[in-house]
This record gives sequence, structure tokens and C-alpha cells, in this order.
Amino acid sequence: MLKYVSRRFLAMIVTLWIIITATFLLMHTVPGSPLNSEQTTNAAIQANLEAYFGLDQPVIVQYFDYLRSLLQFDFGPSISQPAVSVNDLISRGFPVSLELGLYAIGFALISGVTLGVLAALRRNGLIDYTLMTLAVLGLSIPNFILAALLINAFKDYLPVALWQSWQHMILPVFALATSPMAIIARLTRSTMVDVLTQDYIRTAQAKGLSPFTIVTKHALRNGLMPVVTIMGTLVAGVLTGSFVIEKIFAIPGIGRYFVEGINNRDYPVIMGTTIFYSAILLVMLFIVDIIYGFLDPRIRLHKREGE
Repeated sequence: MLKYVSRRFLAMIVTLWIIITATFLLMHTVPGSPLNSEQTTNAAIQANLEAYFGLDQPVIVQYFDYLRSLLQFDFGPSISQPAVSVNDLISRGFPVSLELGLYAIGFALISGVTLGVLAALRRNGLIDYTLMTLAVLGLSIPNFILAALLINAFKDYLPVALWQSWQHMILPVFALATSPMAIIARLTRSTMVDVLTQDYIRTAQAKGLSPFTIVTKHALRNGLMPVVTIMGTLVAGVLTGSFVIEKIFAIPGIGRYFVEGINNRDYPVIMGTTIFYSAILLVMLFIVDIIYGFLDPRIRLHKREGE
């Protein structure tokens, strides 16, 4: 198990380095300068600003300087707001983005599993067809379109902007959670249908165990294995999708700073938020891999046999 964990950790570090390098190169291949015309009224001011932000150095020097700063967990100063560091912006916005993401993924997981199990228990019936049709609709409608529809439908009943109370959370959480909820529901339903036909389930039924006990104690553990496998990907989708949702609902999270960074061509903000989110997503995938290895010993055995 230790070797399995070590390999996954090394793969995570290499992947993060590739993302850092690709993000840095993409930012420096964009034509033009991140210093806007208001800051660069003459050549002397532009030269001073480029020296201050290190933009007058060769790209390779800037790259290694940036890597050195990242090793110290320093994302550098914002170009559009020189008095504010990217770390400050992240520390302001991340708690809000994290809260939104946790509520959305929690709602998606609980609702998706519940709906999937219910559809499996009533398979090929009206409830099954209805729930799976709703799941297809949830997958088909992009979250930004769903957000706009929710705002138009509930603007007279619920607040549609900011992040101040539980009422403010309802619409953005639902808009963000709908797609992963539909994925979890369909996957849970498919897996549970297969699990409920296994011999050990028939044995449990023959012993007179209640349906609730059979589902919760015997079927769900195996039925949720595929859900655990895709949780890392779903978390990635929720966190990256929150950028758009945060913008639509005027939520003061990292997504707002990312969008503003793009509008202002603020390289450090764009790179900092991208790398920060990438690191979080990679850690989530790493944790899911480890949890899956504990839940399914075949993963560890397969790795050991391949050594």
C-alpha cells in the first residue's frame, strides 16, 4: 500500500509541475503586455513597472523565479492591484468558493445516491423512468443556463445575488449541483440494479432481513464503489463550474478574481488561481485514489502483482 500511495503522490507532483509550466508558457505567449495604457503613460514608467514585476527578464529566468516563489507558497503581486498580493485575493475568495463547493457536492451526493437507489428499487417502473428522465435533463442543461432560468423563476422569492444568508445559497448551490447529482443518480441506479441481483443479496432476503437493512448494510457498499471513483472528477467539475456560477450570482469567491484577472490581463492572478485550483483538484483525486484503494483491496493487489 505504501508503494501505491508513493506512486500516486509522485504522479500528482509531476502533473502539478506540468500544469504550472503550461500555464506559465500560455500566459507568456499571449501577444501584448499585461501592463495597461493607464499604467504606462510613458516609456520610463513602463520600464519601471516591467522591472518591478520582473517582466524585463528573459522568459526562462522569469520561469525559475516563479517556481522559486511557488515553493515558498508566494503567488506574487497582482498587476492590476500592485498593493495586493495574489495570496491575499485567494485568502479572501477561497473560503466562499469552498463553502459553495462543499454545499453543492454534498447536496449532489446525498440527493444523487437517494434518487439512484430509489430508481433501482423501482426499476422499470414509473418512478424509475421519471427520475432517469429528470437526470438526463439535468445533464443536458449547462449550469449557466440553469442559473439564468432559476433567477427568472425565483427572483421574486429568493435573493439572486451575493452570499450573505442561507437564502442566498439555495439557487447557486442547486444550479451548481444539478449536473453532478444527475451523474451520481444514473451511476448509482445502474450499479445498484446489478448489485441487487447478486447471490448474497438473495441470501440476505432469504434470511428475512428488511429491505432497508439489505440496501444500507449489504448493497450500498458495493453500489457506491463507482461513485467513489468518479468523485474526484465531479469535485473538479463543481469547483471549475463555480467560476461561472460565482460570476452570475455575484458571489465574492475566487471565480470573481479569476474573471477580473482575465479582463485585466493580470498574469499573476490568472496563474495563481489556476495553479491553486489545480493543486486542490489533484489533492482531491489523490485522496479519492487512496480511499478507493482501502475500499477495494483488488486495487492494491493489482498494483502489487504488476511490480
